[in-house]
Amino acid sequence: MPTIIFAILFYIAPESIQNLEEFNGSAKVGMMSLKMGLLLLIFLQTFVLPVFSIYALHRFGFVGDLRMETLADRRIPYLVTVAIYTFVATFFTLKLHQFPEVALIITGIAFSIGAVAVISLYWKISAHAVGANGMLGALLGIAIKYGNNDLFYPILAVIIVVGFLLSARLHLNAHTPAQIMAGSILGLSVSLSVVFLIDFL
Repeated sequence: MPTIIFAILFYIAPESIQNLEEFNGSAKVGMMSLKMGLLLLIFLQTFVLPVFSIYALHRFGFVGDLRMETLADRRIPYLVTVAIYTFVATFFTLKLHQFPEVALIITGIAFSIGAVAVISLYWKISAHAVGANGMLGALLGIAIKYGNNDLFYPILAVIIVVGFLLSARLHLNAHTPAQIMAGSILGLSVSLSVVFLIDFL
């Protein structure tokens, strides 16, 4: 989801990322543009690395089922994912400080995952709802903040996907309506807060 968020922002609403267009015109990452290089880095750090880590936990017996439907299977992967996202947020903050919005959005995502990890010690909140609505909240907040009408169709597409995703979770009895609602509120509130706090941090 971070890769999708930043792909939309980089190519549809680049003005929401400070210095992006200025550096993209003059900097390269190997043979790629700066935008593509950053997107690849975000994909590797926020998708490939967590997926590989969770698979390794499964192979070594720390996770019984890759679907992670029980609280016991969710706890260690969430903690590992929080650690990875915290590292990524720190990396962007210290090494790529030219793009503070990227670091802040990833920090917000790390905070959301951290909250899910803590809640999951006691209750099965919907991580799907947190992530999907976090993506929706980030795009919606940026569209409102910058008055960007170009984000209308991406937001509409995300709303439809979120609807199908959460309906599927309910249909599969993977979550109760309360767990879906709690995850949705957490994801939306954290992402909207991050977007509107960017200028003050």
